[in-house]
Amino acid sequence: MNITAGIFKGQKITAPDEKITRPTLSKVRMAVFNTLQGLTEFRGKSFLDMFSGSGIMGLEALSRGFDTAVAIEKHPKVVNIIKSNYKKFNPCPELIQGDALKIVQKLDRSFDVVYIDPPYYSGIYEASLDAVKNIAQNIVIIEHVTDVDFREFEILKQKKYGDKYITFLLNIKYCK
Repeated sequence: MNITAGIFKGQKITAPDEKITRPTLSKVRMAVFNTLQGLTEFRGKSFLDMFSGSGIMGLEALSRGFDTAVAIEKHPKVVNIIKSNYKKFNPCPELIQGDALKIVQKLDRSFDVVYIDPPYYSGIYEASLDAVKNIAQNIVIIEHVTDVDFREFEILKQKKYGDKYITFLLNIKYCK
């Protein structure tokens, strides 16, 4: 897998076994960040990747100008691969190992952009949105294949790529 743009453009990372994770394709990553760039400035902003998988979304965020990025991943084998990948980059995202739903509820900081891409058909899309509603200051991006109740979030934009949707949401709580 290669980083698609920014200061790390073209740099390769090792992807975990596809039986464990489902890395976001490069064309989808490019579309996510290109769309996001039309919605918000990256400089001075923070990015959270809740279900990190390969860890590439946090690297893409830093490569494109976000000041900070945090990646959360539960699977120990995948965490070791992410750590190995992150050693090659400066700056690199902060990596937190554990259950993303539990961790975000304990975080004492907020994020300008939150990226949610849990295992498909896991049934935790709504729980993920509930978990981030107090830490997502601006935009939440959710990658999904099933219908999702977006709860207290406003849909800004939605795009379909094959069998999946990328939905950009605004956290209404912070817009009042």
